[in-house]
Amino acid sequence: MKKKKRKKDPAYLSAPNVSKVIDDNNVQIEGNFTTKEAKDLANLLNSGALPVKMKEVYSTSVGAQFGQDALNQTILAGIIGVAAIFIFMLVVYRIPGIIACITLTAYTYIVLLILALLNATLTLPGIAGLILGIGMAVDANVITYERIKEELKVGRSTKAAFEVGGKEAFRAIFDGNISTLLVAVVLFYFGTSSVKGFATVLIISILVSFLTAVWGSRVLLGLLVKSNVLNNKPRLFTVNPRDIHNLHDGVSTYDLKTHFDRFDFVKNHRMFLGIFAAITIAGIIILSVFKLNLGIDFASGTRAEVTSDSKLTEQQIKKDLNEIKMPSDDIVFQGKNSTTAVVSFKGALSQSEIAKFKTHFDDKYKHEPSISTVTPTVGKELAKNGLYALAIASILIVIYIAIRFEFYMGIAAILSLLFDAFVIFIFFSIFRLEVDITFIAAVLTVIGYSINDTIVTADRIRDIGRKMKTYKTKDDVAFAVNHGLRQTFTRSINTILTVIFTVLALVLFGSESILNFSIALLVGLVSSVFSSIFMAMQLWYVFKSHQVKKKGPIQNVKKKEKSVTQVNLWYRIV
Repeated sequence: MKKKKRKKDPAYLSAPNVSKVIDDNNVQIEGNFTTKEAKDLANLLNSGALPVKMKEVYSTSVGAQFGQDALNQTILAGIIGVAAIFIFMLVVYRIPGIIACITLTAYTYIVLLILALLNATLTLPGIAGLILGIGMAVDANVITYERIKEELKVGRSTKAAFEVGGKEAFRAIFDGNISTLLVAVVLFYFGTSSVKGFATVLIISILVSFLTAVWGSRVLLGLLVKSNVLNNKPRLFTVNPRDIHNLHDGVSTYDLKTHFDRFDFVKNHRMFLGIFAAITIAGIIILSVFKLNLGIDFASGTRAEVTSDSKLTEQQIKKDLNEIKMPSDDIVFQGKNSTTAVVSFKGALSQSEIAKFKTHFDDKYKHEPSISTVTPTVGKELAKNGLYALAIASILIVIYIAIRFEFYMGIAAILSLLFDAFVIFIFFSIFRLEVDITFIAAVLTVIGYSINDTIVTADRIRDIGRKMKTYKTKDDVAFAVNHGLRQTFTRSINTILTVIFTVLALVLFGSESILNFSIALLVGLVSSVFSSIFMAMQLWYVFKSHQVKKKGPIQNVKKKEKSVTQVNLWYRIV
């Protein structure tokens, strides 16, 4: 461009930048023009377009009524999901739950404000990302409040429990947010159109949730704690006074009894891993036989959604298609009363065919159809980018977990995460659900989010290992794993429940346009509940036991260890 600009007669008339959304017929080019230059440029532009032939490779158009209905449904789903989270937090955590509700409200407002300042256009996946972010934002509250409850049970005062619990929870919150942020960045880099919008909202949500859920909750709860109104009132934190020990007894948080002490998670590790292996083998067979129901994003073609105020029938739609000489045997109906018909065509329709299709159905049903077109070239590119994104996200998570914990934990974590992703593929293959570009976004989101459960448990196992100082036998490793799983079981369930509330609301009340996206999230999150407990930690036990057997006792405490320096520094700053 610079070289052409220096030429006497460059190949372009002007090279302006688009500074805002073009939503009307008036466009203004700003610059340092003389009156003559401005008139000459206007005359040249008015004389006609440049002789450049444009080829359509990817396009999407959405009818006004369809878009508005989908928006209303998704917002309703968001309201229901958030209301469920609020009720859950109030019932389970009481006073801290009220603080969580306040910070979640502030989080939602700040995210929407940032998007408004960025002049961002919210797509349906983007709105879904905002709703999902609300569920993820509450995780930090759950982790912190559970830690505070543990400190109260060992006999600490409310102030001491608040300080120590908050500090101990920060590590797991930080690691969980960073891992999810890594995946969101990968999604943004490799994503296209609506997926990039989803990734943008997810990145903003993660950063804002870190501000509101960690700093905001700490400030608000700190004001209550320092006012002394919560002193000697453990029930306000849902802690039963009978469960509180005397601080002088020397009971630590690792010695606290749980409801799961009778369960030996490691004893049956071979059975658990065998079940996961059997599911994997069965899944490979299912995928090889049934394969995936690829949508136009990957298989190329055209997808049209026809909306009506009354029920549509297959015979009726086929008759309409024959009238405009555009027959199709791939017709699927959506909505409670089958008021939306999804028509798929092999190959990309031309602009004239799309115009004819829109005119016919708009005139007959008074709703403009929504049409998406993808050429074979773009379909292959989207598929390739999806695989790249999955591979890079997995590698980044392994590296990060290996740095923050250890290599074996990183391998165990990513194997369980890939299993969650594989379960989504199996589910979609069995039920013949369409796989589109948002499917990849859902899979990567599950990988980025479900690592949180693994991190919470891994953090506790690491602390137990440091207290033990040395793993001398595989029984020591088993003790650490069992103890860690028992003590984090409740918070693992609570953190995943808050996100499942929002995703379930999207499935039940959200738009049909993102139903498959929401289902993929739900299936992956449910799978992650089991894989993080019964697969990731069991694999780590196998790896670590083999290491102990091969190399002998393993030291868990390094000399001059400074593992919590950054945490203490952060809290001193706050």
